[in-house]
Amino acid sequence: MSKSYLEAVKARRTFYGLSKEVVVPAEQIKEIVGEAVNHTPSAFNSQSSRVVVLFGEQSDKLWNITKESLRKVVPAENFAATEERINGFANGYGTILFFEDQSVVKGLQEKFTSYADNFPIWSNQSSGMLQHVIWTALVAEGLGASLQHYNELIHAEVAQTWELPGEWKLIAQMPFGKPTFEPGDKEFMPLSDRVKFF
Repeated sequence: MSKSYLEAVKARRTFYGLSKEVVVPAEQIKEIVGEAVNHTPSAFNSQSSRVVVLFGEQSDKLWNITKESLRKVVPAENFAATEERINGFANGYGTILFFEDQSVVKGLQEKFTSYADNFPIWSNQSSGMLQHVIWTALVAEGLGASLQHYNELIHAEVAQTWELPGEWKLIAQMPFGKPTFEPGDKEFMPLSDRVKFF
């Protein structure tokens, strides 16, 4: 058992308090993301995951899009809390956007018809693994991150703003930056209720 790997997994937490202070240079973030994209498994080696990394002002632009989109649907009397939350994500150094290329998924559905219903599920599983790999790697480098899902609300404007292919489906957003405070203790359900050994 790799203790260092499991220590990194344990250290991965949801960090909401972030700052723009550069802890890890952009080139190192790019390397982490590239390695994760190349080496995270996917069903039938489909390699359907797509990633966009936004730094600085580009990341700020994403969270402004999100805030203005939320302003249209959140009642005015409740918007202050929503705005505070979004501003917290915008305080980070950058944001990673996770997509799945639906043209790849559809191509596999057409090629392997007996598995057609499973390919969207497997695609999401691959994206989840990639999110975890990148999240854990960022935390191991001293960064904090969280995972957000404003997908349907912002997808069209995100695709238009960054001129992304129409087949890319937005799955999640991961703001990251220098942690400004530690998260609280994690509570665990009893393992005996969650794991069985025979």
